Amino acid sequence: MAESAARSHGQRKVGVVVGKPGRKTIKVKVERLVKHPLYKRVIKRSKGFLAHDEREICDIGDKVEIVECRPLSARKRWRLGRIVARPEGAAQRPE
Repeated sequence: MAESAARSHGQRKVGVVVGKPGRKTIKVKVERLVKHPLYKRVIKRSKGFLAHDEREICDIGDKVEIVECRPLSARKRWRLGRIVARPEGAAQRPE
C-alpha cells in the first residue's frame, strides 16, 4: 500500500461495489445529495464508475474508496484506493 500513498493525486470518492464485470475490474456506485433547484428538497443522485482492482480483493457489497488515475481502458479512469468496510457477515478474505 506504500505505492498508493505516493500516488495520491486526483479526486477520491467513496461508494459501494455493485458489480464485477471482468477480471481486475469493479463497478462502484457513488451516491451524493443535491438540493433540487426549484423545490429545495434534498434528493439522492448516484453514478457508477469502473475502477481497477489489481489484486482482485473486492467483493460485491464492499464499501470502497476509489482514486482518480490515468485512463486504464476505454471506460476505466479510477483505481481502488482502499476498502473502507465489508458488509456484516462477510467472510474475511486475506489481503
